[in-house]
Amino acid sequence: MVFTMALEEYKRKRKFEQTPEPPPKLEPKTGHRFVVQKHDATRLHYDFRLEMEGVLKSWAVPKGPSLDPADKRLAMHVEDHPVSYFDFEGTIPEDNYGAGTVMVWDVGTWQPLSPVPVDGKYVRGTDAEATAMLAKGDLKFRLDGKKLKGDFALVKMKGHRPGSKGNEWLLIKKHDDHEIEGYDIDAYDGSVLTNRSLDEIAGHAGSEWTSSRPASRGKLKAAWLADAVAKLDKKNSAKKAKPAVKKKLKS
Repeated sequence: MVFTMALEEYKRKRKFEQTPEPPPKLEPKTGHRFVVQKHDATRLHYDFRLEMEGVLKSWAVPKGPSLDPADKRLAMHVEDHPVSYFDFEGTIPEDNYGAGTVMVWDVGTWQPLSPVPVDGKYVRGTDAEATAMLAKGDLKFRLDGKKLKGDFALVKMKGHRPGSKGNEWLLIKKHDDHEIEGYDIDAYDGSVLTNRSLDEIAGHAGSEWTSSRPASRGKLKAAWLADAVAKLDKKNSAKKAKPAVKKKLKS
């Protein structure tokens, strides 16, 4: 079955007799929820997941999502996860895939947007359009979460660098009433389910509520990935450094 194959990679990577992660069960009905999980694994990152086709379509975002349209966040498309992963929060033991602490950073609902805007604005689309946009590599959607709101796009990067697996996307905030210039993800930290920090979830002795450490990618092992991140950082810094150009209003 197609649904069974969708979670084969998820199942292959995990030892369920050792990890508290949910088993690879497919859902017969598809909802429209999303979740962002902060994951302190080999390197700190955020996992962005959209409920589609009975699974959670997933992307690993090194710097985390942003509400600033100037930030084009690198997002690595990873294996589908079961829908039951939606509220997973806890610690994956050492010697297991993804070992580390997981926090549910944000939850909410999402809706696909039509690929063609109407009168300059994106309107609600259909699930069929979402499937087609995902296959094309340009998925537009609207989020209604506790922390993330408004219109976004996931765009697959073109071209392949040495060592690339072809799974590089960009997570981009669209201009709307929910954008925040200079968005600082660390100012919105903490679990939306339990209000705990990563240290508290991990059960570290003496831990207390504080904003967890700044999002750091750590050392990127793949040279092509490190290069991609560096180029994006340089490009975004150059854009922010340019003075704003005021447009003349027509009388």
